[in-house]
Amino acid sequence: MGNSAIKNDRIYTYADYLSWPETERLQIIDGVAYALAPPSTEHQAIVGSIFVEFANYLKGKACKVFVAPFGVTFAKDVKNEKNIHAVEPDITIICDKSKITERGCKGSPDLIVEVISPSTASVDVIKKRQLYEHNGVLEYWIVDPTNQILSRFYLNENLTEYRQVEYFTKTDTITPVIFPDLQINLVDIFSNTED
Repeated sequence: MGNSAIKNDRIYTYADYLSWPETERLQIIDGVAYALAPPSTEHQAIVGSIFVEFANYLKGKACKVFVAPFGVTFAKDVKNEKNIHAVEPDITIICDKSKITERGCKGSPDLIVEVISPSTASVDVIKKRQLYEHNGVLEYWIVDPTNQILSRFYLNENLTEYRQVEYFTKTDTITPVIFPDLQINLVDIFSNTED
Protein backbone atom coordinates (compact mmCIF):
# COMPACT_ATOMS: atom_id res chain seq x y z
CA MET A 1 0.00 0.00 0.00
CA GLY A 2 1.17 3.52 -0.64
CA ASN A 3 2.86 5.38 2.20
CA SER A 4 3.55 9.04 2.65
CA ALA A 5 4.43 10.84 5.85
CA ILE A 6 1.45 13.09 6.43
CA LYS A 7 1.59 13.79 10.12
CA ASN A 8 5.05 14.62 11.33
CA ASP A 9 4.29 17.74 13.36
CA ARG A 10 4.73 15.79 16.61
CA ILE A 11 5.42 12.28 17.85
CA TYR A 12 2.41 10.01 17.44
CA THR A 13 1.68 6.95 19.58
CA TYR A 14 -0.50 3.87 19.50
CA ALA A 15 -3.06 5.82 21.55
CA ASP A 16 -3.34 8.28 18.64
CA TYR A 17 -3.67 5.37 16.21
CA LEU A 18 -6.62 4.01 18.21
CA SER A 19 -8.31 7.42 18.25
CA TRP A 20 -8.26 7.94 14.47
CA PRO A 21 -11.44 7.05 12.55
CA GLU A 22 -11.36 3.68 10.81
CA THR A 23 -11.86 5.47 7.50
CA GLU A 24 -8.50 7.20 7.98
CA ARG A 25 -5.94 4.49 7.16
CA LEU A 26 -2.67 5.45 8.84
CA GLN A 27 0.25 3.67 10.43
CA ILE A 28 2.94 4.97 12.77
CA ILE A 29 6.65 4.23 12.50
CA ASP A 30 9.05 5.95 14.90
CA GLY A 31 6.29 8.37 15.90
CA VAL A 32 5.61 9.55 12.32
CA ALA A 33 2.19 8.88 10.80
CA TYR A 34 2.07 7.51 7.25
CA ALA A 35 -1.03 7.41 5.07
CA LEU A 36 -1.94 4.07 3.51
CA ALA A 37 -3.06 4.64 -0.08
CA PRO A 38 -5.49 2.20 -1.68
CA PRO A 39 -3.58 -0.79 -3.06
CA SER A 40 -3.39 -1.66 -6.76
CA THR A 41 -5.15 -4.69 -8.21
CA GLU A 42 -1.74 -6.32 -8.76
CA HIS A 43 -0.91 -5.80 -5.09
CA GLN A 44 -4.23 -7.29 -4.00
CA ALA A 45 -3.84 -10.31 -6.31
CA ILE A 46 -0.45 -11.13 -4.78
CA VAL A 47 -1.62 -10.57 -1.20
CA GLY A 48 -4.67 -12.73 -1.87
CA SER A 49 -2.60 -15.58 -3.35
CA ILE A 50 -0.13 -15.60 -0.45
CA PHE A 51 -2.96 -15.37 2.09
CA VAL A 52 -4.71 -18.39 0.55
CA GLU A 53 -1.48 -20.45 0.68
CA PHE A 54 -1.05 -19.71 4.38
CA ALA A 55 -4.75 -20.01 5.25
CA ASN A 56 -4.98 -23.46 3.66
CA TYR A 57 -1.79 -24.62 5.37
CA LEU A 58 -2.77 -23.29 8.80
CA LYS A 59 -6.24 -24.90 8.93
CA GLY A 60 -6.43 -26.82 12.19
CA LYS A 61 -3.08 -25.47 13.42
CA ALA A 62 -2.35 -23.09 16.31
CA CYS A 63 -1.03 -20.26 14.13
CA LYS A 64 -3.44 -17.75 12.58
CA VAL A 65 -3.05 -15.64 9.43
CA PHE A 66 -4.52 -12.15 9.02
CA VAL A 67 -4.69 -9.78 6.07
CA ALA A 68 -4.64 -5.97 6.18
CA PRO A 69 -6.16 -3.96 7.62
CA PHE A 70 -4.90 -5.65 10.79
CA GLY A 71 -2.98 -3.53 13.30
CA VAL A 72 0.29 -4.58 14.90
CA THR A 73 1.88 -2.84 17.88
CA PHE A 74 4.96 -4.12 19.64
CA ALA A 75 4.74 -2.66 23.16
CA LYS A 76 3.21 -4.79 25.88
CA ASP A 77 1.46 -1.73 27.34
CA VAL A 78 -0.40 -0.22 24.40
CA LYS A 79 -1.21 2.96 26.34
CA ASN A 80 2.46 3.61 27.04
CA GLU A 81 3.41 6.99 25.58
CA LYS A 82 6.67 5.47 24.37
CA ASN A 83 4.75 3.12 22.07
CA ILE A 84 5.45 4.98 18.83
CA HIS A 85 4.74 2.16 16.38
CA ALA A 86 1.46 0.90 14.94
CA VAL A 87 1.68 -0.78 11.54
CA GLU A 88 -0.68 -2.65 9.22
CA PRO A 89 1.30 -5.33 7.38
CA ASP A 90 -0.26 -6.88 4.29
CA ILE A 91 -0.12 -10.35 5.89
CA THR A 92 0.52 -11.18 9.54
CA ILE A 93 0.99 -14.66 11.03
CA ILE A 94 0.74 -15.13 14.79
CA CYS A 95 1.37 -18.42 16.59
CA ASP A 96 0.87 -17.15 20.16
CA LYS A 97 -2.87 -16.57 20.52
CA SER A 98 -2.34 -14.41 23.62
CA LYS A 99 -0.98 -11.70 21.29
CA ILE A 100 -4.25 -11.48 19.33
CA THR A 101 -6.59 -8.70 20.48
CA GLU A 102 -9.83 -7.34 19.08
CA ARG A 103 -7.81 -4.55 17.40
CA GLY A 104 -5.00 -6.69 16.00
CA CYS A 105 -1.73 -7.98 17.42
CA LYS A 106 -0.02 -6.82 20.61
CA GLY A 107 3.54 -8.12 20.47
CA SER A 108 5.74 -9.51 17.71
CA PRO A 109 4.11 -11.64 15.01
CA ASP A 110 5.96 -14.73 13.81
CA LEU A 111 5.89 -13.83 10.11
CA ILE A 112 5.03 -10.64 8.24
CA VAL A 113 4.63 -10.16 4.49
CA GLU A 114 4.71 -6.75 2.81
CA VAL A 115 4.01 -6.32 -0.91
CA ILE A 116 5.81 -3.19 -2.07
CA SER A 117 5.08 -0.56 -4.67
CA PRO A 118 7.25 2.36 -5.75
CA SER A 119 5.56 4.52 -3.10
CA THR A 120 6.15 2.02 -0.26
CA ALA A 121 9.56 0.61 -1.07
CA SER A 122 11.67 2.81 1.19
CA VAL A 123 9.35 2.38 4.18
CA ASP A 124 8.95 -1.40 3.73
CA VAL A 125 12.57 -2.16 2.84
CA ILE A 126 14.29 0.11 5.35
CA LYS A 127 12.05 1.40 8.14
CA LYS A 128 9.81 -1.62 8.57
CA ARG A 129 12.67 -4.10 8.20
CA GLN A 130 14.51 -2.34 11.02
CA LEU A 131 11.34 -2.15 13.12
CA TYR A 132 10.55 -5.84 12.65
CA GLU A 133 14.12 -6.94 13.28
CA HIS A 134 14.41 -4.82 16.45
CA ASN A 135 11.10 -6.16 17.79
CA GLY A 136 11.79 -9.84 17.12
CA VAL A 137 9.58 -10.67 14.14
CA LEU A 138 10.99 -14.11 13.31
CA GLU A 139 10.53 -13.92 9.55
CA TYR A 140 9.87 -11.02 7.18
CA TRP A 141 9.07 -11.26 3.47
CA ILE A 142 9.19 -8.33 1.06
CA VAL A 143 7.44 -9.06 -2.23
CA ASP A 144 8.37 -6.91 -5.23
CA PRO A 145 5.72 -7.39 -7.96
CA THR A 146 7.56 -5.25 -10.52
CA ASN A 147 10.72 -7.36 -10.47
CA GLN A 148 8.93 -10.55 -9.37
CA ILE A 149 11.31 -11.09 -6.46
CA LEU A 150 10.62 -12.13 -2.88
CA SER A 151 13.24 -11.11 -0.30
CA ARG A 152 13.28 -13.10 2.93
CA PHE A 153 14.76 -12.01 6.24
CA TYR A 154 14.75 -14.20 9.35
CA LEU A 155 16.29 -13.88 12.77
CA ASN A 156 19.58 -15.55 13.61
CA GLU A 157 19.83 -18.32 16.21
CA ASN A 158 20.26 -15.72 18.98
CA LEU A 159 17.08 -13.92 17.81
CA THR A 160 19.01 -10.64 17.78
CA GLU A 161 19.25 -9.68 14.11
CA TYR A 162 18.24 -10.78 10.65
CA ARG A 163 20.56 -13.06 8.75
CA GLN A 164 21.72 -12.05 5.31
CA VAL A 165 18.75 -11.56 3.01
CA GLU A 166 17.73 -14.41 0.69
CA TYR A 167 16.19 -13.70 -2.71
CA PHE A 168 13.64 -15.84 -4.53
CA THR A 169 12.41 -15.34 -8.09
CA LYS A 170 9.22 -16.32 -9.89
CA THR A 171 10.63 -19.75 -10.77
CA ASP A 172 11.57 -20.61 -7.17
CA THR A 173 9.76 -22.40 -4.39
CA ILE A 174 9.98 -20.89 -0.93
CA THR A 175 9.69 -22.77 2.35
CA PRO A 176 8.97 -20.51 5.32
CA VAL A 177 11.60 -20.96 8.03
CA ILE A 178 8.86 -21.21 10.64
CA PHE A 179 6.87 -23.79 8.60
CA PRO A 180 9.46 -26.22 7.16
CA ASP A 181 6.81 -28.53 5.67
CA LEU A 182 5.11 -25.81 3.59
CA GLN A 183 6.28 -25.11 0.05
CA ILE A 184 4.95 -22.15 -1.91
CA ASN A 185 5.58 -22.03 -5.66
CA LEU A 186 6.19 -18.40 -6.50
CA VAL A 187 5.10 -18.93 -10.10
CA ASP A 188 1.59 -19.37 -8.65
CA ILE A 189 1.92 -16.13 -6.68
CA PHE A 190 3.30 -13.95 -9.46
CA SER A 191 1.25 -15.48 -12.30
CA ASN A 192 -1.91 -13.96 -10.82
CA THR A 193 -0.63 -10.55 -11.89
CA GLU A 194 -0.15 -11.39 -15.56
CA ASP A 195 -2.71 -11.01 -18.33
